[in-house]
Amino acid sequence: MPYRRTTRYVVAPDGTRVAWHTHFGDLHEQASEGVLRSRATVLLSNGIGTSENFWRHIVTSLEQDHRVVHWNYRGHGGSEESRGGDYDVSVHVGDLERITEEVMARGDGRPPHQVAFSMGVRVLLELYRRRPDLVPAMTLIAGTPGAPGSGDPRLAARAALSTVREVFRMATPAVPLATPVVRAVLGSRFAYPLARAVGALRPRAPRDDISEFLRALRTMSPRAYWYTLRGLAEGHAWDVLPSVKIPTLIIAARDDTLVPLREMIRMRDALPHAHWMQVDDAGHAGLLEAGTEISDAVRSFLVEHGMRPDASPSSRESRPSSPS
Repeated sequence: MPYRRTTRYVVAPDGTRVAWHTHFGDLHEQASEGVLRSRATVLLSNGIGTSENFWRHIVTSLEQDHRVVHWNYRGHGGSEESRGGDYDVSVHVGDLERITEEVMARGDGRPPHQVAFSMGVRVLLELYRRRPDLVPAMTLIAGTPGAPGSGDPRLAARAALSTVREVFRMATPAVPLATPVVRAVLGSRFAYPLARAVGALRPRAPRDDISEFLRALRTMSPRAYWYTLRGLAEGHAWDVLPSVKIPTLIIAARDDTLVPLREMIRMRDALPHAHWMQVDDAGHAGLLEAGTEISDAVRSFLVEHGMRPDASPSSRESRPSSPS
């Protein structure tokens, strides 16, 4: 879906330009920055390969009375491929740190409520490890502190994850050869029914939204995707959870085949103070499949923890007038 938003960039130490986008809803674009500056800010971190339309329900719900920002990983959306060739988790964490600081500087100076989906959960928890002052509260959606089995002390779990890492390493030389085939499948009429057949999508997954996601995935840098995926298999942030004392909302999908419910429950058990929401009849694309339910939960959580909607006169006066 087309958004009304402004795009800016932060520049990483290696020179990579990383994009971040501020949504301004039905405000006049020229006046939007001044109006949005005083609003409570919500910063959205994507999953790997995710197109921005995954956030459409949350953006639509919040952009009229909050300052809503989302950003792109290297090689995703409006961001450049990594000039230094590095896609490790620590690199993405550094990018999120710089974007958070820039968002604060252009807003009211307060750190934003951080909302993360899938891979973004790992990145956000690593930011909390590094800079807890930048994370006053967080919502964690369909993502855990590491790959399934990571942080599990049992020998079998460690062995399985070690095997996955070795498979990633061995498969890397084949990525250029496999790319045309993968792109052809993603662009074919079989992609959607195939995803349904293997359980990656539930019946209520909107076909148009999934098609937009597949188009974005088909055109993104295969190198950026693959090395980012490899990076996710290394390390984990399970050890961060005992230090998390801030308000936290966890949203899990019952039928998620990529991030199993048992892993989300494991994270919930490690964060006993966290709010918990389980969405039934939704999979990993729950932000689209159960978008209204999830966006309502996020809004309620924000209000409950003091990030109330802005209803100032200046905000209302800066909106376009309705046609008579």
